[in-house]
Amino acid sequence: MKILLISPARDKHAYTNKGIIIPQLALFILEGLTPKEHQVKIVEEEHMTIDFEEDCDIVGISFMTSNAKRAYDISKKFKRRGKTIIMGGIHPTILPDEALQYADAVVIGEAEGVWEQVLQDIRNNKLKRRYHDPDPDLSRYIPKNFSAFKSKRVFNLFPVMTTRGCPYDCDFCCVSKIFGKKVKHIPVENVVRDIIESKAKRFIFLDDNIIGNQHYARKLFTAIKPLKIGWLAQASISFAKNTELMQLAKDSGCKGLFIGLETVVESQLKNMKKLDGKIENVRQALKKIRKMGIVIQASVIFGFDHDTSQTFRDTLKFLIKNHICSASFNILTPYPGTRIYDEFKKNGRIINDRWEYYDHHTVVFRPAKMTPLELQLGKINAKEKFYSRRSIIKRFRGNLYNPFIYLAANLGYMKLAKAEKKRIAYIESTLQGKDISDTVFLESMFTPSYQV
Repeated sequence: MKILLISPARDKHAYTNKGIIIPQLALFILEGLTPKEHQVKIVEEEHMTIDFEEDCDIVGISFMTSNAKRAYDISKKFKRRGKTIIMGGIHPTILPDEALQYADAVVIGEAEGVWEQVLQDIRNNKLKRRYHDPDPDLSRYIPKNFSAFKSKRVFNLFPVMTTRGCPYDCDFCCVSKIFGKKVKHIPVENVVRDIIESKAKRFIFLDDNIIGNQHYARKLFTAIKPLKIGWLAQASISFAKNTELMQLAKDSGCKGLFIGLETVVESQLKNMKKLDGKIENVRQALKKIRKMGIVIQASVIFGFDHDTSQTFRDTLKFLIKNHICSASFNILTPYPGTRIYDEFKKNGRIINDRWEYYDHHTVVFRPAKMTPLELQLGKINAKEKFYSRRSIIKRFRGNLYNPFIYLAANLGYMKLAKAEKKRIAYIESTLQGKDISDTVFLESMFTPSYQV
């Protein structure tokens, strides 16, 4: 059979620069799981065009919440051509009943343990509606077509995954519902094999927390140290508590860490149980990581119930004062499947249920201590000020240990910040002379008249 695997774009009219896209590892895992008698083609719509006249028997679509609408549109077009549609990924896992309105079958959770069965059932005309293996065997090595990753991308980062699952259960996160609360590990020898067979030198680990299991992390860092690679990953800020493990990570090639800072409001830190809820502990932890020569990209979220207009100023001041290399500025997004979504829905705080706007960047709920418009503009302004020339120069002296990465990251994000700044001009021109209500706000934000 001929199989077409698709990762949809959020907006078919707005392509992302190929240079900054990380390849969709899930599609390449599916390709590796597919028996050799089948033909597989992968299309990442963020930088590729879908041919709806493609000669194929099966269309597999993997997607998140923000590109769910596009996924459903793609499915309709292929269904009209008589193709068998299989859906999987985060959104279909959380809302399988919704996805099944557009698909012949849904893979819930991980594909390992079920994908071969799906293909066999299609061949035997016994396709079931749902497939789910809650505890798949991750010990088997899955070959990947690494040649497909070799393209003109920034730093040409190769994606690698070593663990799945999360023991935590944050209100705004659904990872534990997708992969479970038990942290599962891919054998270190399989990770090493991926790295060696890729013949690459720069990698990004896609784990939610590379040090979620410190025993495994120590074994992994020790195994990859002789390979002389460079790598980035996501880690909890508690990494700073273990100097020995940080040093081992650095020695094994760690160049940068994506740290979920989330907030600088102490009351919210206490709710999240981060470093005893004290901002001074956060500052000291970040300092330890920087002193190790590891670049920090901090992730902050605006829109928690404790947040006010002052939160934007406090966050910006904290990030600049602590010489943070780069930061991602996000708006709290009540994704389906999270407790915060259920709470907001119950209390009538959801103001938009169109999935394409559940993207970390657009306000889709009523904040507690500011208006939706104040939250939207506050986030955009904070990002623009952080990536201003003045801020970049001020933070530079704290990042001299890796000036190339610092400048490349900041100049790249500066362009994105300027593009997003256009939203403010558009919103202000749209709302001028009008009563700023939720309805008008939504009309101004949810329009295709601008591109970010």
